[in-house]
Amino acid sequence: MAAVTQTATPTMWSAEELAEVRGRLQKEIDELEADILRHETEIASGDVTQGAGDDQADAGAKTYEREREIALTLNARDLVAQNERAIARIDAGTYGVCESCHKPIGKERLQAFPRATLCVTCKQKEERR
Repeated sequence: MAAVTQTATPTMWSAEELAEVRGRLQKEIDELEADILRHETEIASGDVTQGAGDDQADAGAKTYEREREIALTLNARDLVAQNERAIARIDAGTYGVCESCHKPIGKERLQAFPRATLCVTCKQKEERR
């Protein structure tokens, strides 16, 4: 009976559209996990190469690069978590519903940002806090 409700509402997603979104999210997870592995490898290799004989500029540059790699890794992990949450919402049948007001999130918003959990109005309210 839920399928009838979904097809009657123009803002709801068809099974094909959800499968496409799910596929895009999973592809992005795979790419992000590859990035995380690459960044972690670069962080680990940077730890081995730091040593005696570095002048202040070299040490500063290595520290900057290491901090940059750490920040990129943390950002990628956060995006993976957001994508996994979006996939879980698809699987649970709650994708496209605002977590705050429980109204539909605009389809255009989700097409632009498939990880969105709030409608535009609720997101604006959250940002004002």
